[in-house]
Amino acid sequence: MNISTTIRALADQAEREMSAIFTDIDAISRFNTEHVLDCFRKCEVSESLFAPSTGYGYGDRGRDVIDILAAKIFRAEAGFMRTSLLSGTHTLAVGLFGILRPGDIMLSISGTPYDTLLDVIGIDGNARPNGKNGDGSLADFGVTFMKTDLQPRDAEGLPFDFDAMHAILAEYGDRVKMVYVQRSKGYADRPTLTVREIRRAAYEVAVFAEKNGMKKPVFMVDNCYGEFTEIEEPCANPLNGAADECAVDLMAGSLIKNPGGGMADIGGYIVGTQEAVDLCGYRLTSPGVGLEVGASLGQNRNLIKGLFYAPHTVAQAMKTAHLAAYMFEKLGYRVNPEWQVRRSDIVQAVDCDAPEKLVAFCQGIQSASPIDAHVTPYPWEMPGYADPVIMAAGAFVGGASIELSADGPMRAPYTAFMQGGLTYESARLGIMSAADKVNAV
Repeated sequence: MNISTTIRALADQAEREMSAIFTDIDAISRFNTEHVLDCFRKCEVSESLFAPSTGYGYGDRGRDVIDILAAKIFRAEAGFMRTSLLSGTHTLAVGLFGILRPGDIMLSISGTPYDTLLDVIGIDGNARPNGKNGDGSLADFGVTFMKTDLQPRDAEGLPFDFDAMHAILAEYGDRVKMVYVQRSKGYADRPTLTVREIRRAAYEVAVFAEKNGMKKPVFMVDNCYGEFTEIEEPCANPLNGAADECAVDLMAGSLIKNPGGGMADIGGYIVGTQEAVDLCGYRLTSPGVGLEVGASLGQNRNLIKGLFYAPHTVAQAMKTAHLAAYMFEKLGYRVNPEWQVRRSDIVQAVDCDAPEKLVAFCQGIQSASPIDAHVTPYPWEMPGYADPVIMAAGAFVGGASIELSADGPMRAPYTAFMQGGLTYESARLGIMSAADKVNAV
């Protein structure tokens, strides 16, 4: 590949300085791999589970074991993992519509959710009602959206505005049916939330509800991009027995991100309490049917194999994110998070400062991809996004964010949001290619 000696030397320097960080990432991968294998053994995973089903899918044992695996791996009470969940946005929509009813309030305590969820909720980019009627959004069904914004971390290191959250809970009481958190930053300029921070917020909600005689709201987490980056997940009780944390009630994510391990062709998962998962299952199919149906169509092998790969694949993506942060910080660009900061998702943001540099970044990633390296990406009006978006993704699975990809809205400060990397070695080349192309602008 035509990469300059200067950029190659910078990558070598980065790896020398980040050796301790890479060692810690490998330790997380080893811990999570052992846990996944323990779950496989307990569920008696065998080749017979790979058999496909069609039609209604009644009696698909592989599908049912995968549902159990999802719950066990994420240390939840119940769960399901299905190829009929078409994307992260679709999976989250199933979770939201499964729980919320007309007259309910959805309270986000991590600010405005990711762009593609705004139409699902029925709000615009400023979290105001978007004025549409009849489109089937939550607002169209009489669900009200409210939010509190994240704050600079307090003395406990927490970024939530608990005072504002308490005020809304006190004023609206049981109408607040759901408290919602988005773990990753999306297109926002803010830190990713850690498992500790999320479970601490869930505890705060539970304590406030109990003290004030309220029914505890369902605490839901958009866990996209966060799976296997730590040794715990938000829906699990703390391994260290922390008294000021509690497991969240509902958690959802996409299989073409972290938990699919680069093997899943499509799909998503929802895990949490039995009651919450049952309601989401009824939304996925229909009341009275729930999770008893759903043909696997030959995808069981890929889902199971992806879960096996996932801890290692996520480790590759985390190393890639640290490398990108180091190199672009040294080249003079603002990065979030900074290279030495330990992370709880696989997303790395780089402020390119100019539209042509954002385009160059994405074109550099694309040119080093295993698929469609000959293709040149340009910004376009993408459904679900408020601004034109440029996307680079030379992936084996369309839109797979666990494979090296980069995208960003064409608005100041022209931030590239990069994630993934099936192998660190190939992703390293992608980062170097992007750095060279941005330098040339």
